[in-house]
Amino acid sequence: QVQLVESGGGLVQAGGSLRLSCAASGISFSFNIMSWYRQAPGKQREVVATITTGGYTQYSDFVRGRFTISGDIGKNTIYLQMNDLKPEDTAVYYCAATLFGRDRYDWGQGTQVTVSS
Repeated sequence: QVQLVESGGGLVQAGGSLRLSCAASGISFSFNIMSWYRQAPGKQREVVATITTGGYTQYSDFVRGRFTISGDIGKNTIYLQMNDLKPEDTAVYYCAATLFGRDRYDWGQGTQVTVSS
């Protein structure tokens, strides 16, 4: 049974920083694609950043330059360094992972990030 566990969320003032972590367990293989998504109250879940085998990274426009995705995808562990946080970054942040060619993601339970103004 695959488990993705996020940690590192919390309450921070605008302009502050947080670092989220995600680790997978219960599997004997390495994911190829790991991503961070977020969902704010009343809004749809949206992708924040993605990292793939080989180190390719991709960011949504609303976080580019402020957030950095990193990690050892071969060990199924990724991070999201979030700097210059804004109140509109308030959301539940989810870790998601999949393999090349698979159309299904495995999801974590999420971690709450709240940015006060």
